Amino acid sequence: MVALKSSDVPSFLKSADPRIECILVFGTDPGQVAETARVIASRLAESSTPPGEILRIEDVDLDSDPDRLAVELRTMQMFGGPKIVRSSASRRITAQSLGPLLDGNLTGRLVVEAGNLKPDDALRALFEKSEKAAAIACYADSAGDLDRLVREVLGAAGQTISGDARQLLLARLGADRALSRAEVEKLSLFAQGRPAIEIEDVEAIVGDASEQSTDRIIDSAAAGRSGIAVTEFDRAMAAGENAQVIIGAIQRHFHRLHRVRAAIDAGRTFDDATRGLRPPLFFKTKGSFQAQIGLWTVERLTDARARIARAALAARRSGDLEEIIAERLLVELSALAALGKRS
Repeated sequence: MVALKSSDVPSFLKSADPRIECILVFGTDPGQVAETARVIASRLAESSTPPGEILRIEDVDLDSDPDRLAVELRTMQMFGGPKIVRSSASRRITAQSLGPLLDGNLTGRLVVEAGNLKPDDALRALFEKSEKAAAIACYADSAGDLDRLVREVLGAAGQTISGDARQLLLARLGADRALSRAEVEKLSLFAQGRPAIEIEDVEAIVGDASEQSTDRIIDSAAAGRSGIAVTEFDRAMAAGENAQVIIGAIQRHFHRLHRVRAAIDAGRTFDDATRGLRPPLFFKTKGSFQAQIGLWTVERLTDARARIARAALAARRSGDLEEIIAERLLVELSALAALGKRS
């Protein structure tokens, strides 16, 4: 039985028990889950003699050939190294379907990716209890994790970064490993050929991940996509964001929606109605804001703002329940927006 955190992966790969044939990578950060699974699969393939072959098997493959996963993992290769199979938890990749594989002997290795799993989840329990398996949890990056990511990306490019620029960059990176890596790589490319990366470079090219995360939460709720809104909210909470701050941002957004909707109902054009907004409407968000306006009436926006005000008050009075209150608010707002879709 092996239960690890993503930070333990390097040492785990150096001295992994050879009996471990299957590895589950799960958590709240899908980018880190994917990256960790990729690193593990690559290391398993490279450490074999001869090197192994990595292949991906998903539901669509098993729909046409239900036994393919077992065949690939149990078949001895005549030429080349073992098969390293990557897959994702799904309707076919379940604890029930993987149980027989973990009980038998495999010639290949299996790496499964999954979302956030509770301790009593059947798939997580299967991997954590089996002597032939390991479960690796991937949660929001800490400051130290992000600092190591920055050093890795910039070091590979032979670049340095000033202390102040590093602090600003770390503050702007968020909970998704893949997005954080993409931002650092973008910065590296932007500053190519310069002696050192400075604050001005970070300001010019790296967006604030926490603000982007909050925008995704609000835009999803205002557009009636409750599943996305709640998922993004959960990720923001795992990254250390404050539920009351997000409720405040929701309040400001719906005030803007109400103001513009009322102006349009009074006969003004969308462009004219948004021209006086402060801060002004960012050109990249103009399309989504306009789409949201089309889903809402003044009456439903009035209802929404009343619900938001009640949620804000309740969150202030009951800080230990603020996350539950905010999540319920997102579901309620999404339901109101969905009425606009149906009408």
